[in-house]
Formats: sequence, C-alpha cells, structure tokens
Amino acid sequence: MMKFTTSWMTEYFPSFSGAAAEEIPIHHVYTDTRQQTEKALFVPIVGENFDGHAFLQSAITNGAVASLWKKDVPVPAYVPNDFPLFMVEDTISALQQLAHAYRQEVNPTVIGVTGSNGKTTTKDFIASVVSTTYQTHKTKGNYNNHIGMPLTILDMPTSTQILILEMGMNHFGEIEQLSQIANPDIAVITNIGESHIEHLGSREGIAQAKSEILAGLKEDGLMIMDGDEALLAPLHSRKAVTSIGFGSNNRYVLSNVTSNEQGAQFTLSEQGSFEIPLLGRHNVKNASYAIVIANHLTISKESIQDGLAALKLTGMRLEKITGHNDVLLINDAYNASPTSMKASIEVVKELPNYSRKILVLGDILELGTQSESLHRSVAETITEPINMVIAIGNTAPVIVEEINKHVPTIETYAFRSKEDACKLLQDHLSKETVILFKASRGMALETLLPSLTEQ
Repeated sequence: MMKFTTSWMTEYFPSFSGAAAEEIPIHHVYTDTRQQTEKALFVPIVGENFDGHAFLQSAITNGAVASLWKKDVPVPAYVPNDFPLFMVEDTISALQQLAHAYRQEVNPTVIGVTGSNGKTTTKDFIASVVSTTYQTHKTKGNYNNHIGMPLTILDMPTSTQILILEMGMNHFGEIEQLSQIANPDIAVITNIGESHIEHLGSREGIAQAKSEILAGLKEDGLMIMDGDEALLAPLHSRKAVTSIGFGSNNRYVLSNVTSNEQGAQFTLSEQGSFEIPLLGRHNVKNASYAIVIANHLTISKESIQDGLAALKLTGMRLEKITGHNDVLLINDAYNASPTSMKASIEVVKELPNYSRKILVLGDILELGTQSESLHRSVAETITEPINMVIAIGNTAPVIVEEINKHVPTIETYAFRSKEDACKLLQDHLSKETVILFKASRGMALETLLPSLTEQ
C-alpha cells in the first residue's frame, strides 16, 4: 500500500538527485537492507560500529527505489543515475522529520504512552480496546526509541484513525524529542519506577524525564496519568489532566479488585465493572488507562469489555504456562525494575488455589550505584504466603540475605548460575505450586522454562 511518493518528499528534502521529482510510490521505509521488500525508501543509519551507506547496493537489490543520503558521503559509482537520493545533513534527523511530516499528512488521533513500567502492556490494552471501533496502528515490539518510533509512524497505513506510540528513554531530552515528532493528542504516563536511574540520578529525575511527553502534546490535548504517584503531583494543576488510581483523590478511582489465575475483576468509578485476562493490580491500572481513553473516544462499554478480553500481549509479560505435573509457571522475564518486580510478587501472593508459591528472581540491571539497596528493597514485598525464593545472579542474592533477616520461615537459595536453580526446581513441580520468573532482559530467565515444561 502506497504511503507517499518521492515527489511528495521533495517538499521536505529539496536537495536531491535522480528522478526524485517523479511520482515514484513508496510503500515501506526501512533501515535493514537484509529485509526483502518492494518499493521501499532506504534510510542508511550511521552507528558506532557500522555505516548503513555501505549497504545501498544490497538495499537496491532487495527492493529499495529511493534513499536518504548523508551529504558528505561520496555516492558510489554503481548507483543508477535516475535512482533518487535525498541529500541530508543527518539521516536519523531526516528520518524523524519525515515521520513527523507523514504523521501530519495522515493526521490520525495520536496516543503517546510512556512510563517506567507497564507502557507496553498499556499500549497493548489501548490498541485492543480502540481497534474494536477504529482503524488502529501501534508500536510493534519495543520500537519505542528515536529510530524505532519514527519507523512505527512511517509503517502506519494511510487509513489509520488511531496511532498508538510507545515512548521509551534512557536519558533526559529523549521523550521530549519523541513527543515533538509524534505531536500526541492524548498522552499517558503509566508510572514512575527506577528504570534508567543510573542515567537520571533519582526517581525525581525519572518523573521529570517522563513528563517531557507534554512537550509535543497538542494544546488542547488530554493528559492521563497515575494519580497515586506523588512525584507526578505537579502535573495535577495542568488543564485537561485526568488522574487514575486507587486513592480517593483521583478523577477515576479503582476499587473492588479481585483476581484468580484467569485474570482480574475491578470497578472504575462511574465507568462500572470490568474484567481483564491478566493478573495483578498494576495491570488493572494499565487497563484503566485504556478504558478512560476509549470513553474519551466514545467507544461503547460493550466494545471496551470485548477489547479488554481480546488482549494479545507482547510476550513474556506475566505469561501463564502449564509445566510438568500441572505446575503453573508465570513467565514475566521480559524485563524488570524494582517496582515491576514487587508488583509481580504481589500478583503471586494474591493468587488463590496454590498452597506453594515460589519466586525465581534474577539481577535487575542498570541501577548504577543504587543497585544493592534497590535489590534489598524488593524483600519488603516478600512475606508469606511466599514459601520459597531462588535468587540468581551477581546482585539478586542480596534479596535473599534481606529475607533471611526478616522472614526466616521462607526457604531461600542463591545461585550464580541458572542451571543450578533448574535442578532445584525439578523437585517442586506440582499442581498446587506456582512459580514466578522475573529479572532484567539480560538474564534471559525464560531459558529455564523448557526443562520444566517438556514431557
């Protein structure tokens, strides 16, 4: 499906060569020349260890019909004379400029989602609900940074009515830039945790960085946020802010939360009662952002509930797997921060029908100098009915040290390697048992699962 033409691009990139002024249709925009594609615009990215300009031949062979090109890079002799090259100062900036122009051209309602934890789940909830009623396009996987988000925008069909963009960051200024590219109509801040605290210094710094999403929010745009987070309190005074949470001071108040292994039920102020196929109070809050947005977009309550029930999650987020002897394995190994680890532990504590509750916790990375104290803080949440905790890695064992001080009745183990933990787990597989796996992405705890599920 055509997104735009090279002729349309000449308005934004007036320095070009080849047949760019002709109406050559562009169906895709991409940076990876190994992808087989048709009618694509190639964007050569200059990285620390590679330069995409060296791969133009491969791009042309695989279907590129035009390319952005950094002005000071010599054009190779093999490039056909009529092949359109758009000469730019910087290809990443040009990609962002192109994405912004295309966003304005298609002009969907844009929903930007940021937060330390829960932004991917919230994005998936919003997409599941709004797609019951509108043509919807959303961030795939974790395409949420300064390159991934523009590619997501440029991937949307021209018929898109609602565009949902996840915005991630490591440093100050990054969300501000993404917000200005996306120019959202609705902005969501899911929460403030400790992710990237090594770059941002403190939770206050993280709150400041997440609040940058307001930079590009339309003047009459709607801001939706976690109203239980004290660090976001300064935003309450902004006009068109909607707060959601368990505290009675919120615009929308969550109550009557109950859960079992099938999911959770809850009430959201005057919106009424809902069910979600996901575990945990934190996911109840993530779902409520989607409900409030759907209400703002005049989507019926029936469609909202249908959308919540039909949720398809991006993988390894509280994913329920049945293992040997009908043990319930909860794969939440996609990533972790201290806040999200505590939330997942609360999920396991609240599950009825399981007399044995085991936590397998790995290192939480990127916590800088606060790593040990933040790992120790996880132990605050670990009380009965948790029966056993297995810590894996270099720093996670301090969680176990802390538990031994305060709740010596919980059985604890600490291992450097995942293989040692696996041997121990084999003795605890029964249908009365639930086992949670939670750690940072770098720990790849999900590699423990095959030996617990294969017959």
